[in-house]
Amino acid sequence: MTDNDGFRIEREGAVATITLDVPGKLNRVSMPARDQLSAAFADLDADDEVRFVVLTGAGGAFTAGGDIAGFLERSPWVVSQLARNVAAPERCSKPVVARLQGYVFGVGLELALACDFRIAADDVQLGLPEVTIGMIPGSGGTQRLARMVGLGRAKDIVMRGRRVPSDEALALGLVGRVVPTAELDDAVASLVEELSAHSPLALAMAKRVLNTAYDSPLHVGLELEGLAYGLLRQTHDFREGVDAFVEKRRPEFTGE
Repeated sequence: MTDNDGFRIEREGAVATITLDVPGKLNRVSMPARDQLSAAFADLDADDEVRFVVLTGAGGAFTAGGDIAGFLERSPWVVSQLARNVAAPERCSKPVVARLQGYVFGVGLELALACDFRIAADDVQLGLPEVTIGMIPGSGGTQRLARMVGLGRAKDIVMRGRRVPSDEALALGLVGRVVPTAELDDAVASLVEELSAHSPLALAMAKRVLNTAYDSPLHVGLELEGLAYGLLRQTHDFREGVDAFVEKRRPEFTGE
């Protein structure tokens, strides 16, 4: 276990879990924690023993947001670049699952939107309330949200600073699945188990192509997809996948 400013990292098998944990402050994310989270994701990405990362919060909440007073202690230049650290889950080549419950506000939602999968408890509330203190989301919230739910819906959420309940979050595609709180851990574990059956190389490449080409012209995305397809054609995992299909058995992927 590694201790940081307001979060901890635990490893169990191929899964690393990052838990936001600030008792009494609804797991607020401090300014130092943003840098540390970015470094933590980079370290886990480089760890060959880790295949999946789960990001969650302790005490029945994900996080109610950032350390608001901390923004006033940093220069405008520094706070203008906060999105890079919060994009760490997106940069990580391994699948990142956001396990969400309770409050998912401000930087919490921005972190969740940078993850690959979002599984939520039915008590979850999501929001970007920055306008209520004379600010806007500044760590990727406006951009990822608009790309995910559309411009009009993003304006309705951001400019009103309103909370989005679990049923609406599911309908909008902000989360992929909503379950009762008691079933949240099982739902996350089930997803990780499902992904474990796939080639690590194929998962990493799919994530990279999807993220990189998402807002590119179609011809650029198709070119990138084709190059990635050709690269995977040379791998042991692809050969193993084809052989297993022909032989009607479960493939044994090695990530090579």
